[in-house]
Amino acid sequence: MQPYLARCSRTWLPPSLHGWTSCLRSVGPLLGQALNVDAQGHQRATRGVIDIELKAEAEDSYVAYAMSVIIGRALPDVRDGLKPVHRRILYAMHDLGLLHSRPYRKCARVVGEVLGKYHPHGDTAVYDALVRLAQGFSMRAPLIAGHGNFGSLDNDPPAAMRYTECRLQALTSAVFLSDLAFDTVRWMPTFDGSLEEPFVLPARVPHLLVNGTSGIAVGIATRMPPHNLREVVQGLKALIADPDISLSGLMKHIPAPDFPTGGEIIAAETLSDVYASGRGPITVRGQAFIEEPDTGAKGKKGAKGKGKAKGAALAGTSTKPLIVITELPYQTNKAGFVANVASLVEAGKLTGVADVRDESDREGMRVVVEPKRGVDPAVILNSLYQTTTLQSRFPVNMVAIVNRQPEKLSLKDCLRHFLDFRIEVVEKRARHHLGNAQRRQHIVEGLLKAHASLDAVVQLIRQAPDGPAAAAGLQKDYQLDSDQADAILSMTLRRLTTLESGKLQEEAAKLTQQVQDLQQLLADPKLVLKVIGDEAQEMADKFGDDRRTKVLQDVDGKLTVEDITTNGKSLVVFSSKGFIKRMPADTFSVQNRGGRGVKGTQLRNNDTVEDVVLVNDHDHLLFITAGGVARTLKAHQVPLGSRTSSGTAASQVLALKSGEAVAAMLPVSTFDWKPAYEGGQDYLLLLTRGAKIKKVALEHFKDMKKGGLKAMRIQDDDELVWVGKCTENCSVMLAASDGMVLHFPTDEANLPARSRTAGGQPAIRLTGKYRKSPYLIGMSILPAEGPCALIVTKQGQGKLVAVENMKLSKRYQMGYAAMRLFQGDSLAALHMVEGGEAGQQAEVLMASAQGLMSRTTLGAIPVGSRRHMGVRLLNLQDGDVVSTVTVLPASEEASQ
Repeated sequence: MQPYLARCSRTWLPPSLHGWTSCLRSVGPLLGQALNVDAQGHQRATRGVIDIELKAEAEDSYVAYAMSVIIGRALPDVRDGLKPVHRRILYAMHDLGLLHSRPYRKCARVVGEVLGKYHPHGDTAVYDALVRLAQGFSMRAPLIAGHGNFGSLDNDPPAAMRYTECRLQALTSAVFLSDLAFDTVRWMPTFDGSLEEPFVLPARVPHLLVNGTSGIAVGIATRMPPHNLREVVQGLKALIADPDISLSGLMKHIPAPDFPTGGEIIAAETLSDVYASGRGPITVRGQAFIEEPDTGAKGKKGAKGKGKAKGAALAGTSTKPLIVITELPYQTNKAGFVANVASLVEAGKLTGVADVRDESDREGMRVVVEPKRGVDPAVILNSLYQTTTLQSRFPVNMVAIVNRQPEKLSLKDCLRHFLDFRIEVVEKRARHHLGNAQRRQHIVEGLLKAHASLDAVVQLIRQAPDGPAAAAGLQKDYQLDSDQADAILSMTLRRLTTLESGKLQEEAAKLTQQVQDLQQLLADPKLVLKVIGDEAQEMADKFGDDRRTKVLQDVDGKLTVEDITTNGKSLVVFSSKGFIKRMPADTFSVQNRGGRGVKGTQLRNNDTVEDVVLVNDHDHLLFITAGGVARTLKAHQVPLGSRTSSGTAASQVLALKSGEAVAAMLPVSTFDWKPAYEGGQDYLLLLTRGAKIKKVALEHFKDMKKGGLKAMRIQDDDELVWVGKCTENCSVMLAASDGMVLHFPTDEANLPARSRTAGGQPAIRLTGKYRKSPYLIGMSILPAEGPCALIVTKQGQGKLVAVENMKLSKRYQMGYAAMRLFQGDSLAALHMVEGGEAGQQAEVLMASAQGLMSRTTLGAIPVGSRRHMGVRLLNLQDGDVVSTVTVLPASEEASQ
């Protein structure tokens, strides 16, 4: 025994046999006794024992078993698209006479018939196959009509076979069984040899494509998607018209699968690859739409699909929009989907959902996902697509049995193999009908001869002593054969009338025409193809329906982070030590002017708040380092932090190089160039501490590299500090710490645009008589329409100044005083704000160096002249100063 085991371990075995070797070694002695083999592997001389190597026997037996499973159980035949168990169920029901016009019969009766005559396997396997053939949510065109509980989309099991009833659908009889009696297919003996069953059913349409199938055999599997009957027939007719038709030509008729549960197919451009190779994934979405509160009770159509008044009534009087799902992807368990959504919400992986409920009834599916108040339902819907089976992939693997061998097929291969089979069926049926017609024509010719000499024939028969003698006399006197003579002797007296003679002549003419037509059909392949197309079209006209699954051409199904992230407003806080965090914009409540503020961030030792900006979470944040290198980051990628947290190191978020420090950040919604009628091209304004300014087109930073892009050439003794965005029609205001302000336009004449890597130009004069070493404290960009300037000092004083009071001048001037300062005070920030009612309802967020933050309305700040000293905006602690000021635009609720 050991030599055989050694050879088994060294030589190739099928994958499923790899685990057998160790088992064989452990039971080797016992097998040796059973096979009568000694320790050296030699066969003992015992009658009836065959000397064969174990490896060869295992391989042969395994291959035979594998092919039996592949051909006889798991894979469908390309000709009729049925597995053996399905074929036997349909044939057994046809044999029992369970047609669509007959009463239902118990499923147990059918299962017993199939088991006893054709399918020697378990009753569960047969009943499960029968149930699937009757499920409208599993089969695109159900082949069996079920009466009773046959399961549901919630994965509920069907009732026992003793309770359910079934019969054939009209489609089944017309498509599969109408040609069975005309010698169109081969027959084979059943498992016990007592009966015969068909190898394949003579299908009239490519059923493999219509209903699809799935199955797992030994080392091979199939997964065929269902299609629309009308479209498949049109594709078949296109192949008949042009045998060399391309795949794209076929896909004009068969654009995509058509699932019985509907849904949507996205990324449709990948279908050509799937249909060409016979393998690949198809992305499928359920049908969902957002039902607005005012349309729910009326059942109006939302963003997609239709709402239902009953569902809105079940939802109560909710004023929130609802996400309504009316279709799920093929083979998706509805109850499991609802439970999965609930578990994701409970685990915190799906946020913003208040409730999920199943409101389905007999009228159709309706699963409602209720968002929390204030949450964008479109974001939740995208999250459902990404985290649940509401969007899933259907893996296509088009494998079927072709000439008793498994073969991977393309779309054209499926139609071509069916067409070859159908040609054979039509020709066999024509030969069968031709043989019957010729035999009947021969008999009618004999009967007509008898009618021509009726009296003599009758006299001959009466004088004959017996039947054989009469037949012999007829054959001799009238040149008839035995069949014709027997037919004459079998006639009744009624057939001797003149009327019957006329009928025989009419029948002879019809038979002559039928024989000619059938002979012409068999002689002309084009006529055969026409018959195939006409019969298939008849099936499509009678049993076809409209497409259920939509095909979305312009959707790729890939969801970005923005698709599942609410585009809310956030505050991004940046400190001088390089720590950054993001907080919701409503973190700080509005206070009265002059309040002390609340803790806005937990600062580390010697750290101060450097900048606070208001962003939309989908915006880009443009970061410029002190050395003039630009980097971008989506706002939602900035880590969230609490009001009192210190934040995350910017070097981790932006992957900064050693020694790099962020100098400024700017929210940018888009880098795209805009034409003049949309406001003109956007530019960046960059300002250094040494008062060098530069204007550069924003579109240069659209394609950001991993290591960033050079935004400005900066001298070694200088550094970048401020960044803003402007157009040709804007103006810029620069403020020095001693209250001096310079206001000049950003047009091409005064401030020409420069290349991305160029240096800056002088911006403002900081030297002059009586000036005590002032320094720049900020830059603010003004739109063309007249706003106000918000000026805030280090000690918390502030005021608004109308821009009309700040005259325009040329670049690189000393400017003029914008505010009279207290002793020891200096300017901290200068911002442009809107005038009018919108400006009154805007808010100002001030942050101190020690991390205190205060939020107040802009309307609480008085408008003063340039010489006015302002009012107290923030009550600071000893040693604390204002570090940054951010203007928050008026909220939509406030402006309404």
